[in-house]
Amino acid sequence: MEQLLHYIWKHRILPLHELRTTDGRAVEIIGPGLHNTHSGPDFFNAKLRIDGTMWVGNVEIHERSADWFMHSHDQDPAYNNVVLHVASVIDADVVTADGSPPPQMELHVPPYIMQNYRRLLAADRYPPCRNTVMQLPRLTVHSWMSALGAERLADMCAAIEQRVRASGGSWEQAFFATIARSFGFGVNSEAFEQWAAQLPFMQVAHHRDDSFQVEALFIGFAGLLDTEAMTDRQRTAATADPYFVRLKSEWEYLAHKFSLTAMPRQTWRFLRLRPQNFPYIRLSQLAQLYCSRHADLSRIVTCASLSDMREVLQAEVSPYWRTHYTFGNESRSNAKHLSASSIDLLIINAVVPMLYAYGRHRKDELLMARANDLLQSLPPEDNTHIRLWQECGITADNAADTQSLIQLHARYCERKDCLRCRFGYWELRSKQ
Repeated sequence: MEQLLHYIWKHRILPLHELRTTDGRAVEIIGPGLHNTHSGPDFFNAKLRIDGTMWVGNVEIHERSADWFMHSHDQDPAYNNVVLHVASVIDADVVTADGSPPPQMELHVPPYIMQNYRRLLAADRYPPCRNTVMQLPRLTVHSWMSALGAERLADMCAAIEQRVRASGGSWEQAFFATIARSFGFGVNSEAFEQWAAQLPFMQVAHHRDDSFQVEALFIGFAGLLDTEAMTDRQRTAATADPYFVRLKSEWEYLAHKFSLTAMPRQTWRFLRLRPQNFPYIRLSQLAQLYCSRHADLSRIVTCASLSDMREVLQAEVSPYWRTHYTFGNESRSNAKHLSASSIDLLIINAVVPMLYAYGRHRKDELLMARANDLLQSLPPEDNTHIRLWQECGITADNAADTQSLIQLHARYCERKDCLRCRFGYWELRSKQ
């Protein structure tokens, strides 16, 4: 309820009758103020005319006025500048830490807003606001899509900057971690990020000229050579495989040399994965890409075109994995190259945000523009949620559009955060 009160205050969805404080003074809202999502009053620098006098200050909103004391605002000096306390139910007089009683005003959520909100929360069909979205002007849709795209890129850049800090300021190491996360392709993304964050990057670099040693480090550190964590069937097949025995021996030597402890094997997901996406395959591809040095950040920033970018990200498995998907079980020979669609996903999820973040770090607007150009040049991604939005009339012409729709789903629809969504705004205002 309190979130809805914030919503109607922010968007000024107010009753037609005159607003008054509890002591009868007329209230005119000139400006609702800046919505504060952190600690402190809910709205900063609101402009109000109360009983003919202009006030500029903060506004606090609660479902019940007694919540003022429940949240200890009467003891917090940050609330001394509250010029109006708004509540759906006025059941207590309030006072600030300096002893002043701020004026209070009763404000109710309009019934049609409440009805629309409950319908959105209860809807099973995705997206729940589809009927409203299909009627929105193209300019309204385009404006929100642009904002969503910028928001997603900002979120991805923030994650990269966190990796840079975690790696002691190394952009190369942060880029490797970003690429590694992308090699999880959704299902194992978190596992790959955890693996890359703990991988001893500097020690691995000493063995970069030996792809076998790098593969032993990558797969061994991931815990995928741990026979104790395998099923009996897996252990029997693996220990009878000469390549596994050799790889495990190399890993144990390197682990002792660098005092390394492997991740738990259980971190990785295999269930319902296509064999092409098994962690063994992805780690081998990543090892070969790392040893080739093609995907270093210093190389990526020199790529002038999308075709150049696709070329440097080409990767295949080591010879053993051409005929295997798991240890000890031979399969038909296949180089297992990264597919064209997989390379494009690496560019979308790793290269684009890295170029943008690195460009921002270096104050290089050309690098930032190149990142945006790449998104505009890449074909649209395809998944269930994107197709459902397209059924609502929102076409996705390129990866920039689909990234906007992914952000819409992940940050708003999945969280039922309709109150912060512009599509939700129109749905809630609908009186149909």
